[in-house]
Amino acid sequence: MQIQHHPLLSPAPGTQRELISLHYGKPGGKKAYIQASLHADELPGMLVAHHLRQKLQALEEAGRIDGEIILVPVANPIGLSQYALHLHLGRFEASSGENFNRHYPDQIEAAALAAESELGPDADANVKVLRRELLKAIAAAPADTELKSLRRLLMQMSCDADIVLDLHCDAQAVMHLYTETPCWPECEALAIYLGARVTLLAQDSGDNPFDEACSQVWWKWDRRFAGRFPIPQACLAVTVELRGAADVEHGLAEADAQNIIDFLNYRGLISGPAPAMPAPVGDARPLAGCMPIKTASAGVLTFLRQAGETVAAGDVLAHVICPFSGNVTEMKSPVDGLFFARDFVRFATAGMTIAKVAGLNATRTGKLLGA
Repeated sequence: MQIQHHPLLSPAPGTQRELISLHYGKPGGKKAYIQASLHADELPGMLVAHHLRQKLQALEEAGRIDGEIILVPVANPIGLSQYALHLHLGRFEASSGENFNRHYPDQIEAAALAAESELGPDADANVKVLRRELLKAIAAAPADTELKSLRRLLMQMSCDADIVLDLHCDAQAVMHLYTETPCWPECEALAIYLGARVTLLAQDSGDNPFDEACSQVWWKWDRRFAGRFPIPQACLAVTVELRGAADVEHGLAEADAQNIIDFLNYRGLISGPAPAMPAPVGDARPLAGCMPIKTASAGVLTFLRQAGETVAAGDVLAHVICPFSGNVTEMKSPVDGLFFARDFVRFATAGMTIAKVAGLNATRTGKLLGA
């Protein structure tokens, strides 16, 4: 293993943060990139990374890593340091208010223009040229804030990978995934190995989150060069939601790490026979069919249904109780679907999203991700 230290742009005199990456195997072949806790207060991924580190070290010592695997155990040192009154504020940068998992730079057109003269009928050759030019374009892009320098570093390490796994979690939830629709054929095996209850699919969900910034370049290049040059979907990028924020336990994390190793084995980055694929426990559904449950009034929030239950339209999922009037507002599911995530806050403000139900049919349009 090699440990690399990547300094971020200093935001003020006397301060300097750095990103640390762990590198296994050798560059030049297949590549996987795995990062944890881009939302710095989402800690299950950090513990999974701890177990992955041990497993990858043993595999490397046994000579079983074919290609390159990069592990970033803490993808957001900025958010890791943000506390107010003992509360960890790891989702948004304090100075700008920007979500750490949005607004990744788009260098699609710059790389396409630089690569176009070298593209031809060989799809694999086209992938190499486009990756080379994308790396150049990302490296040349300005980064005049600490946050922008973090985004640029993460993209530099991940943009040329065959597999990108971004480890997150929800508040209280079952294991679920987000990926782009063109990635689903390759993502299905990952969902099975991880035991995901649902994979939510969209093609450009809005605001350029990290995983889509890695994967969408390929289908957008394919569309741009349609009929001229073959461009495969050369990157599987997935946001892995490792259940809920409190699910930081060795048993879960070790099992999740092993499931990721088994998937990398299945994909050929780790040598040796791949473990038998387990039976699937979930399916893929449109992100546009994922319905946020929002409160109409404020009050004490208590749930009547557990995350992971299958619900029908009209089923009452929670009560919001006004402590002054005693009025009880029923929060109902708008669709048949999987009640896969709910908040851990127990006092709801008006207009707050308290839960999510994954329906089977696309019904929403516009930006599909939450804040």
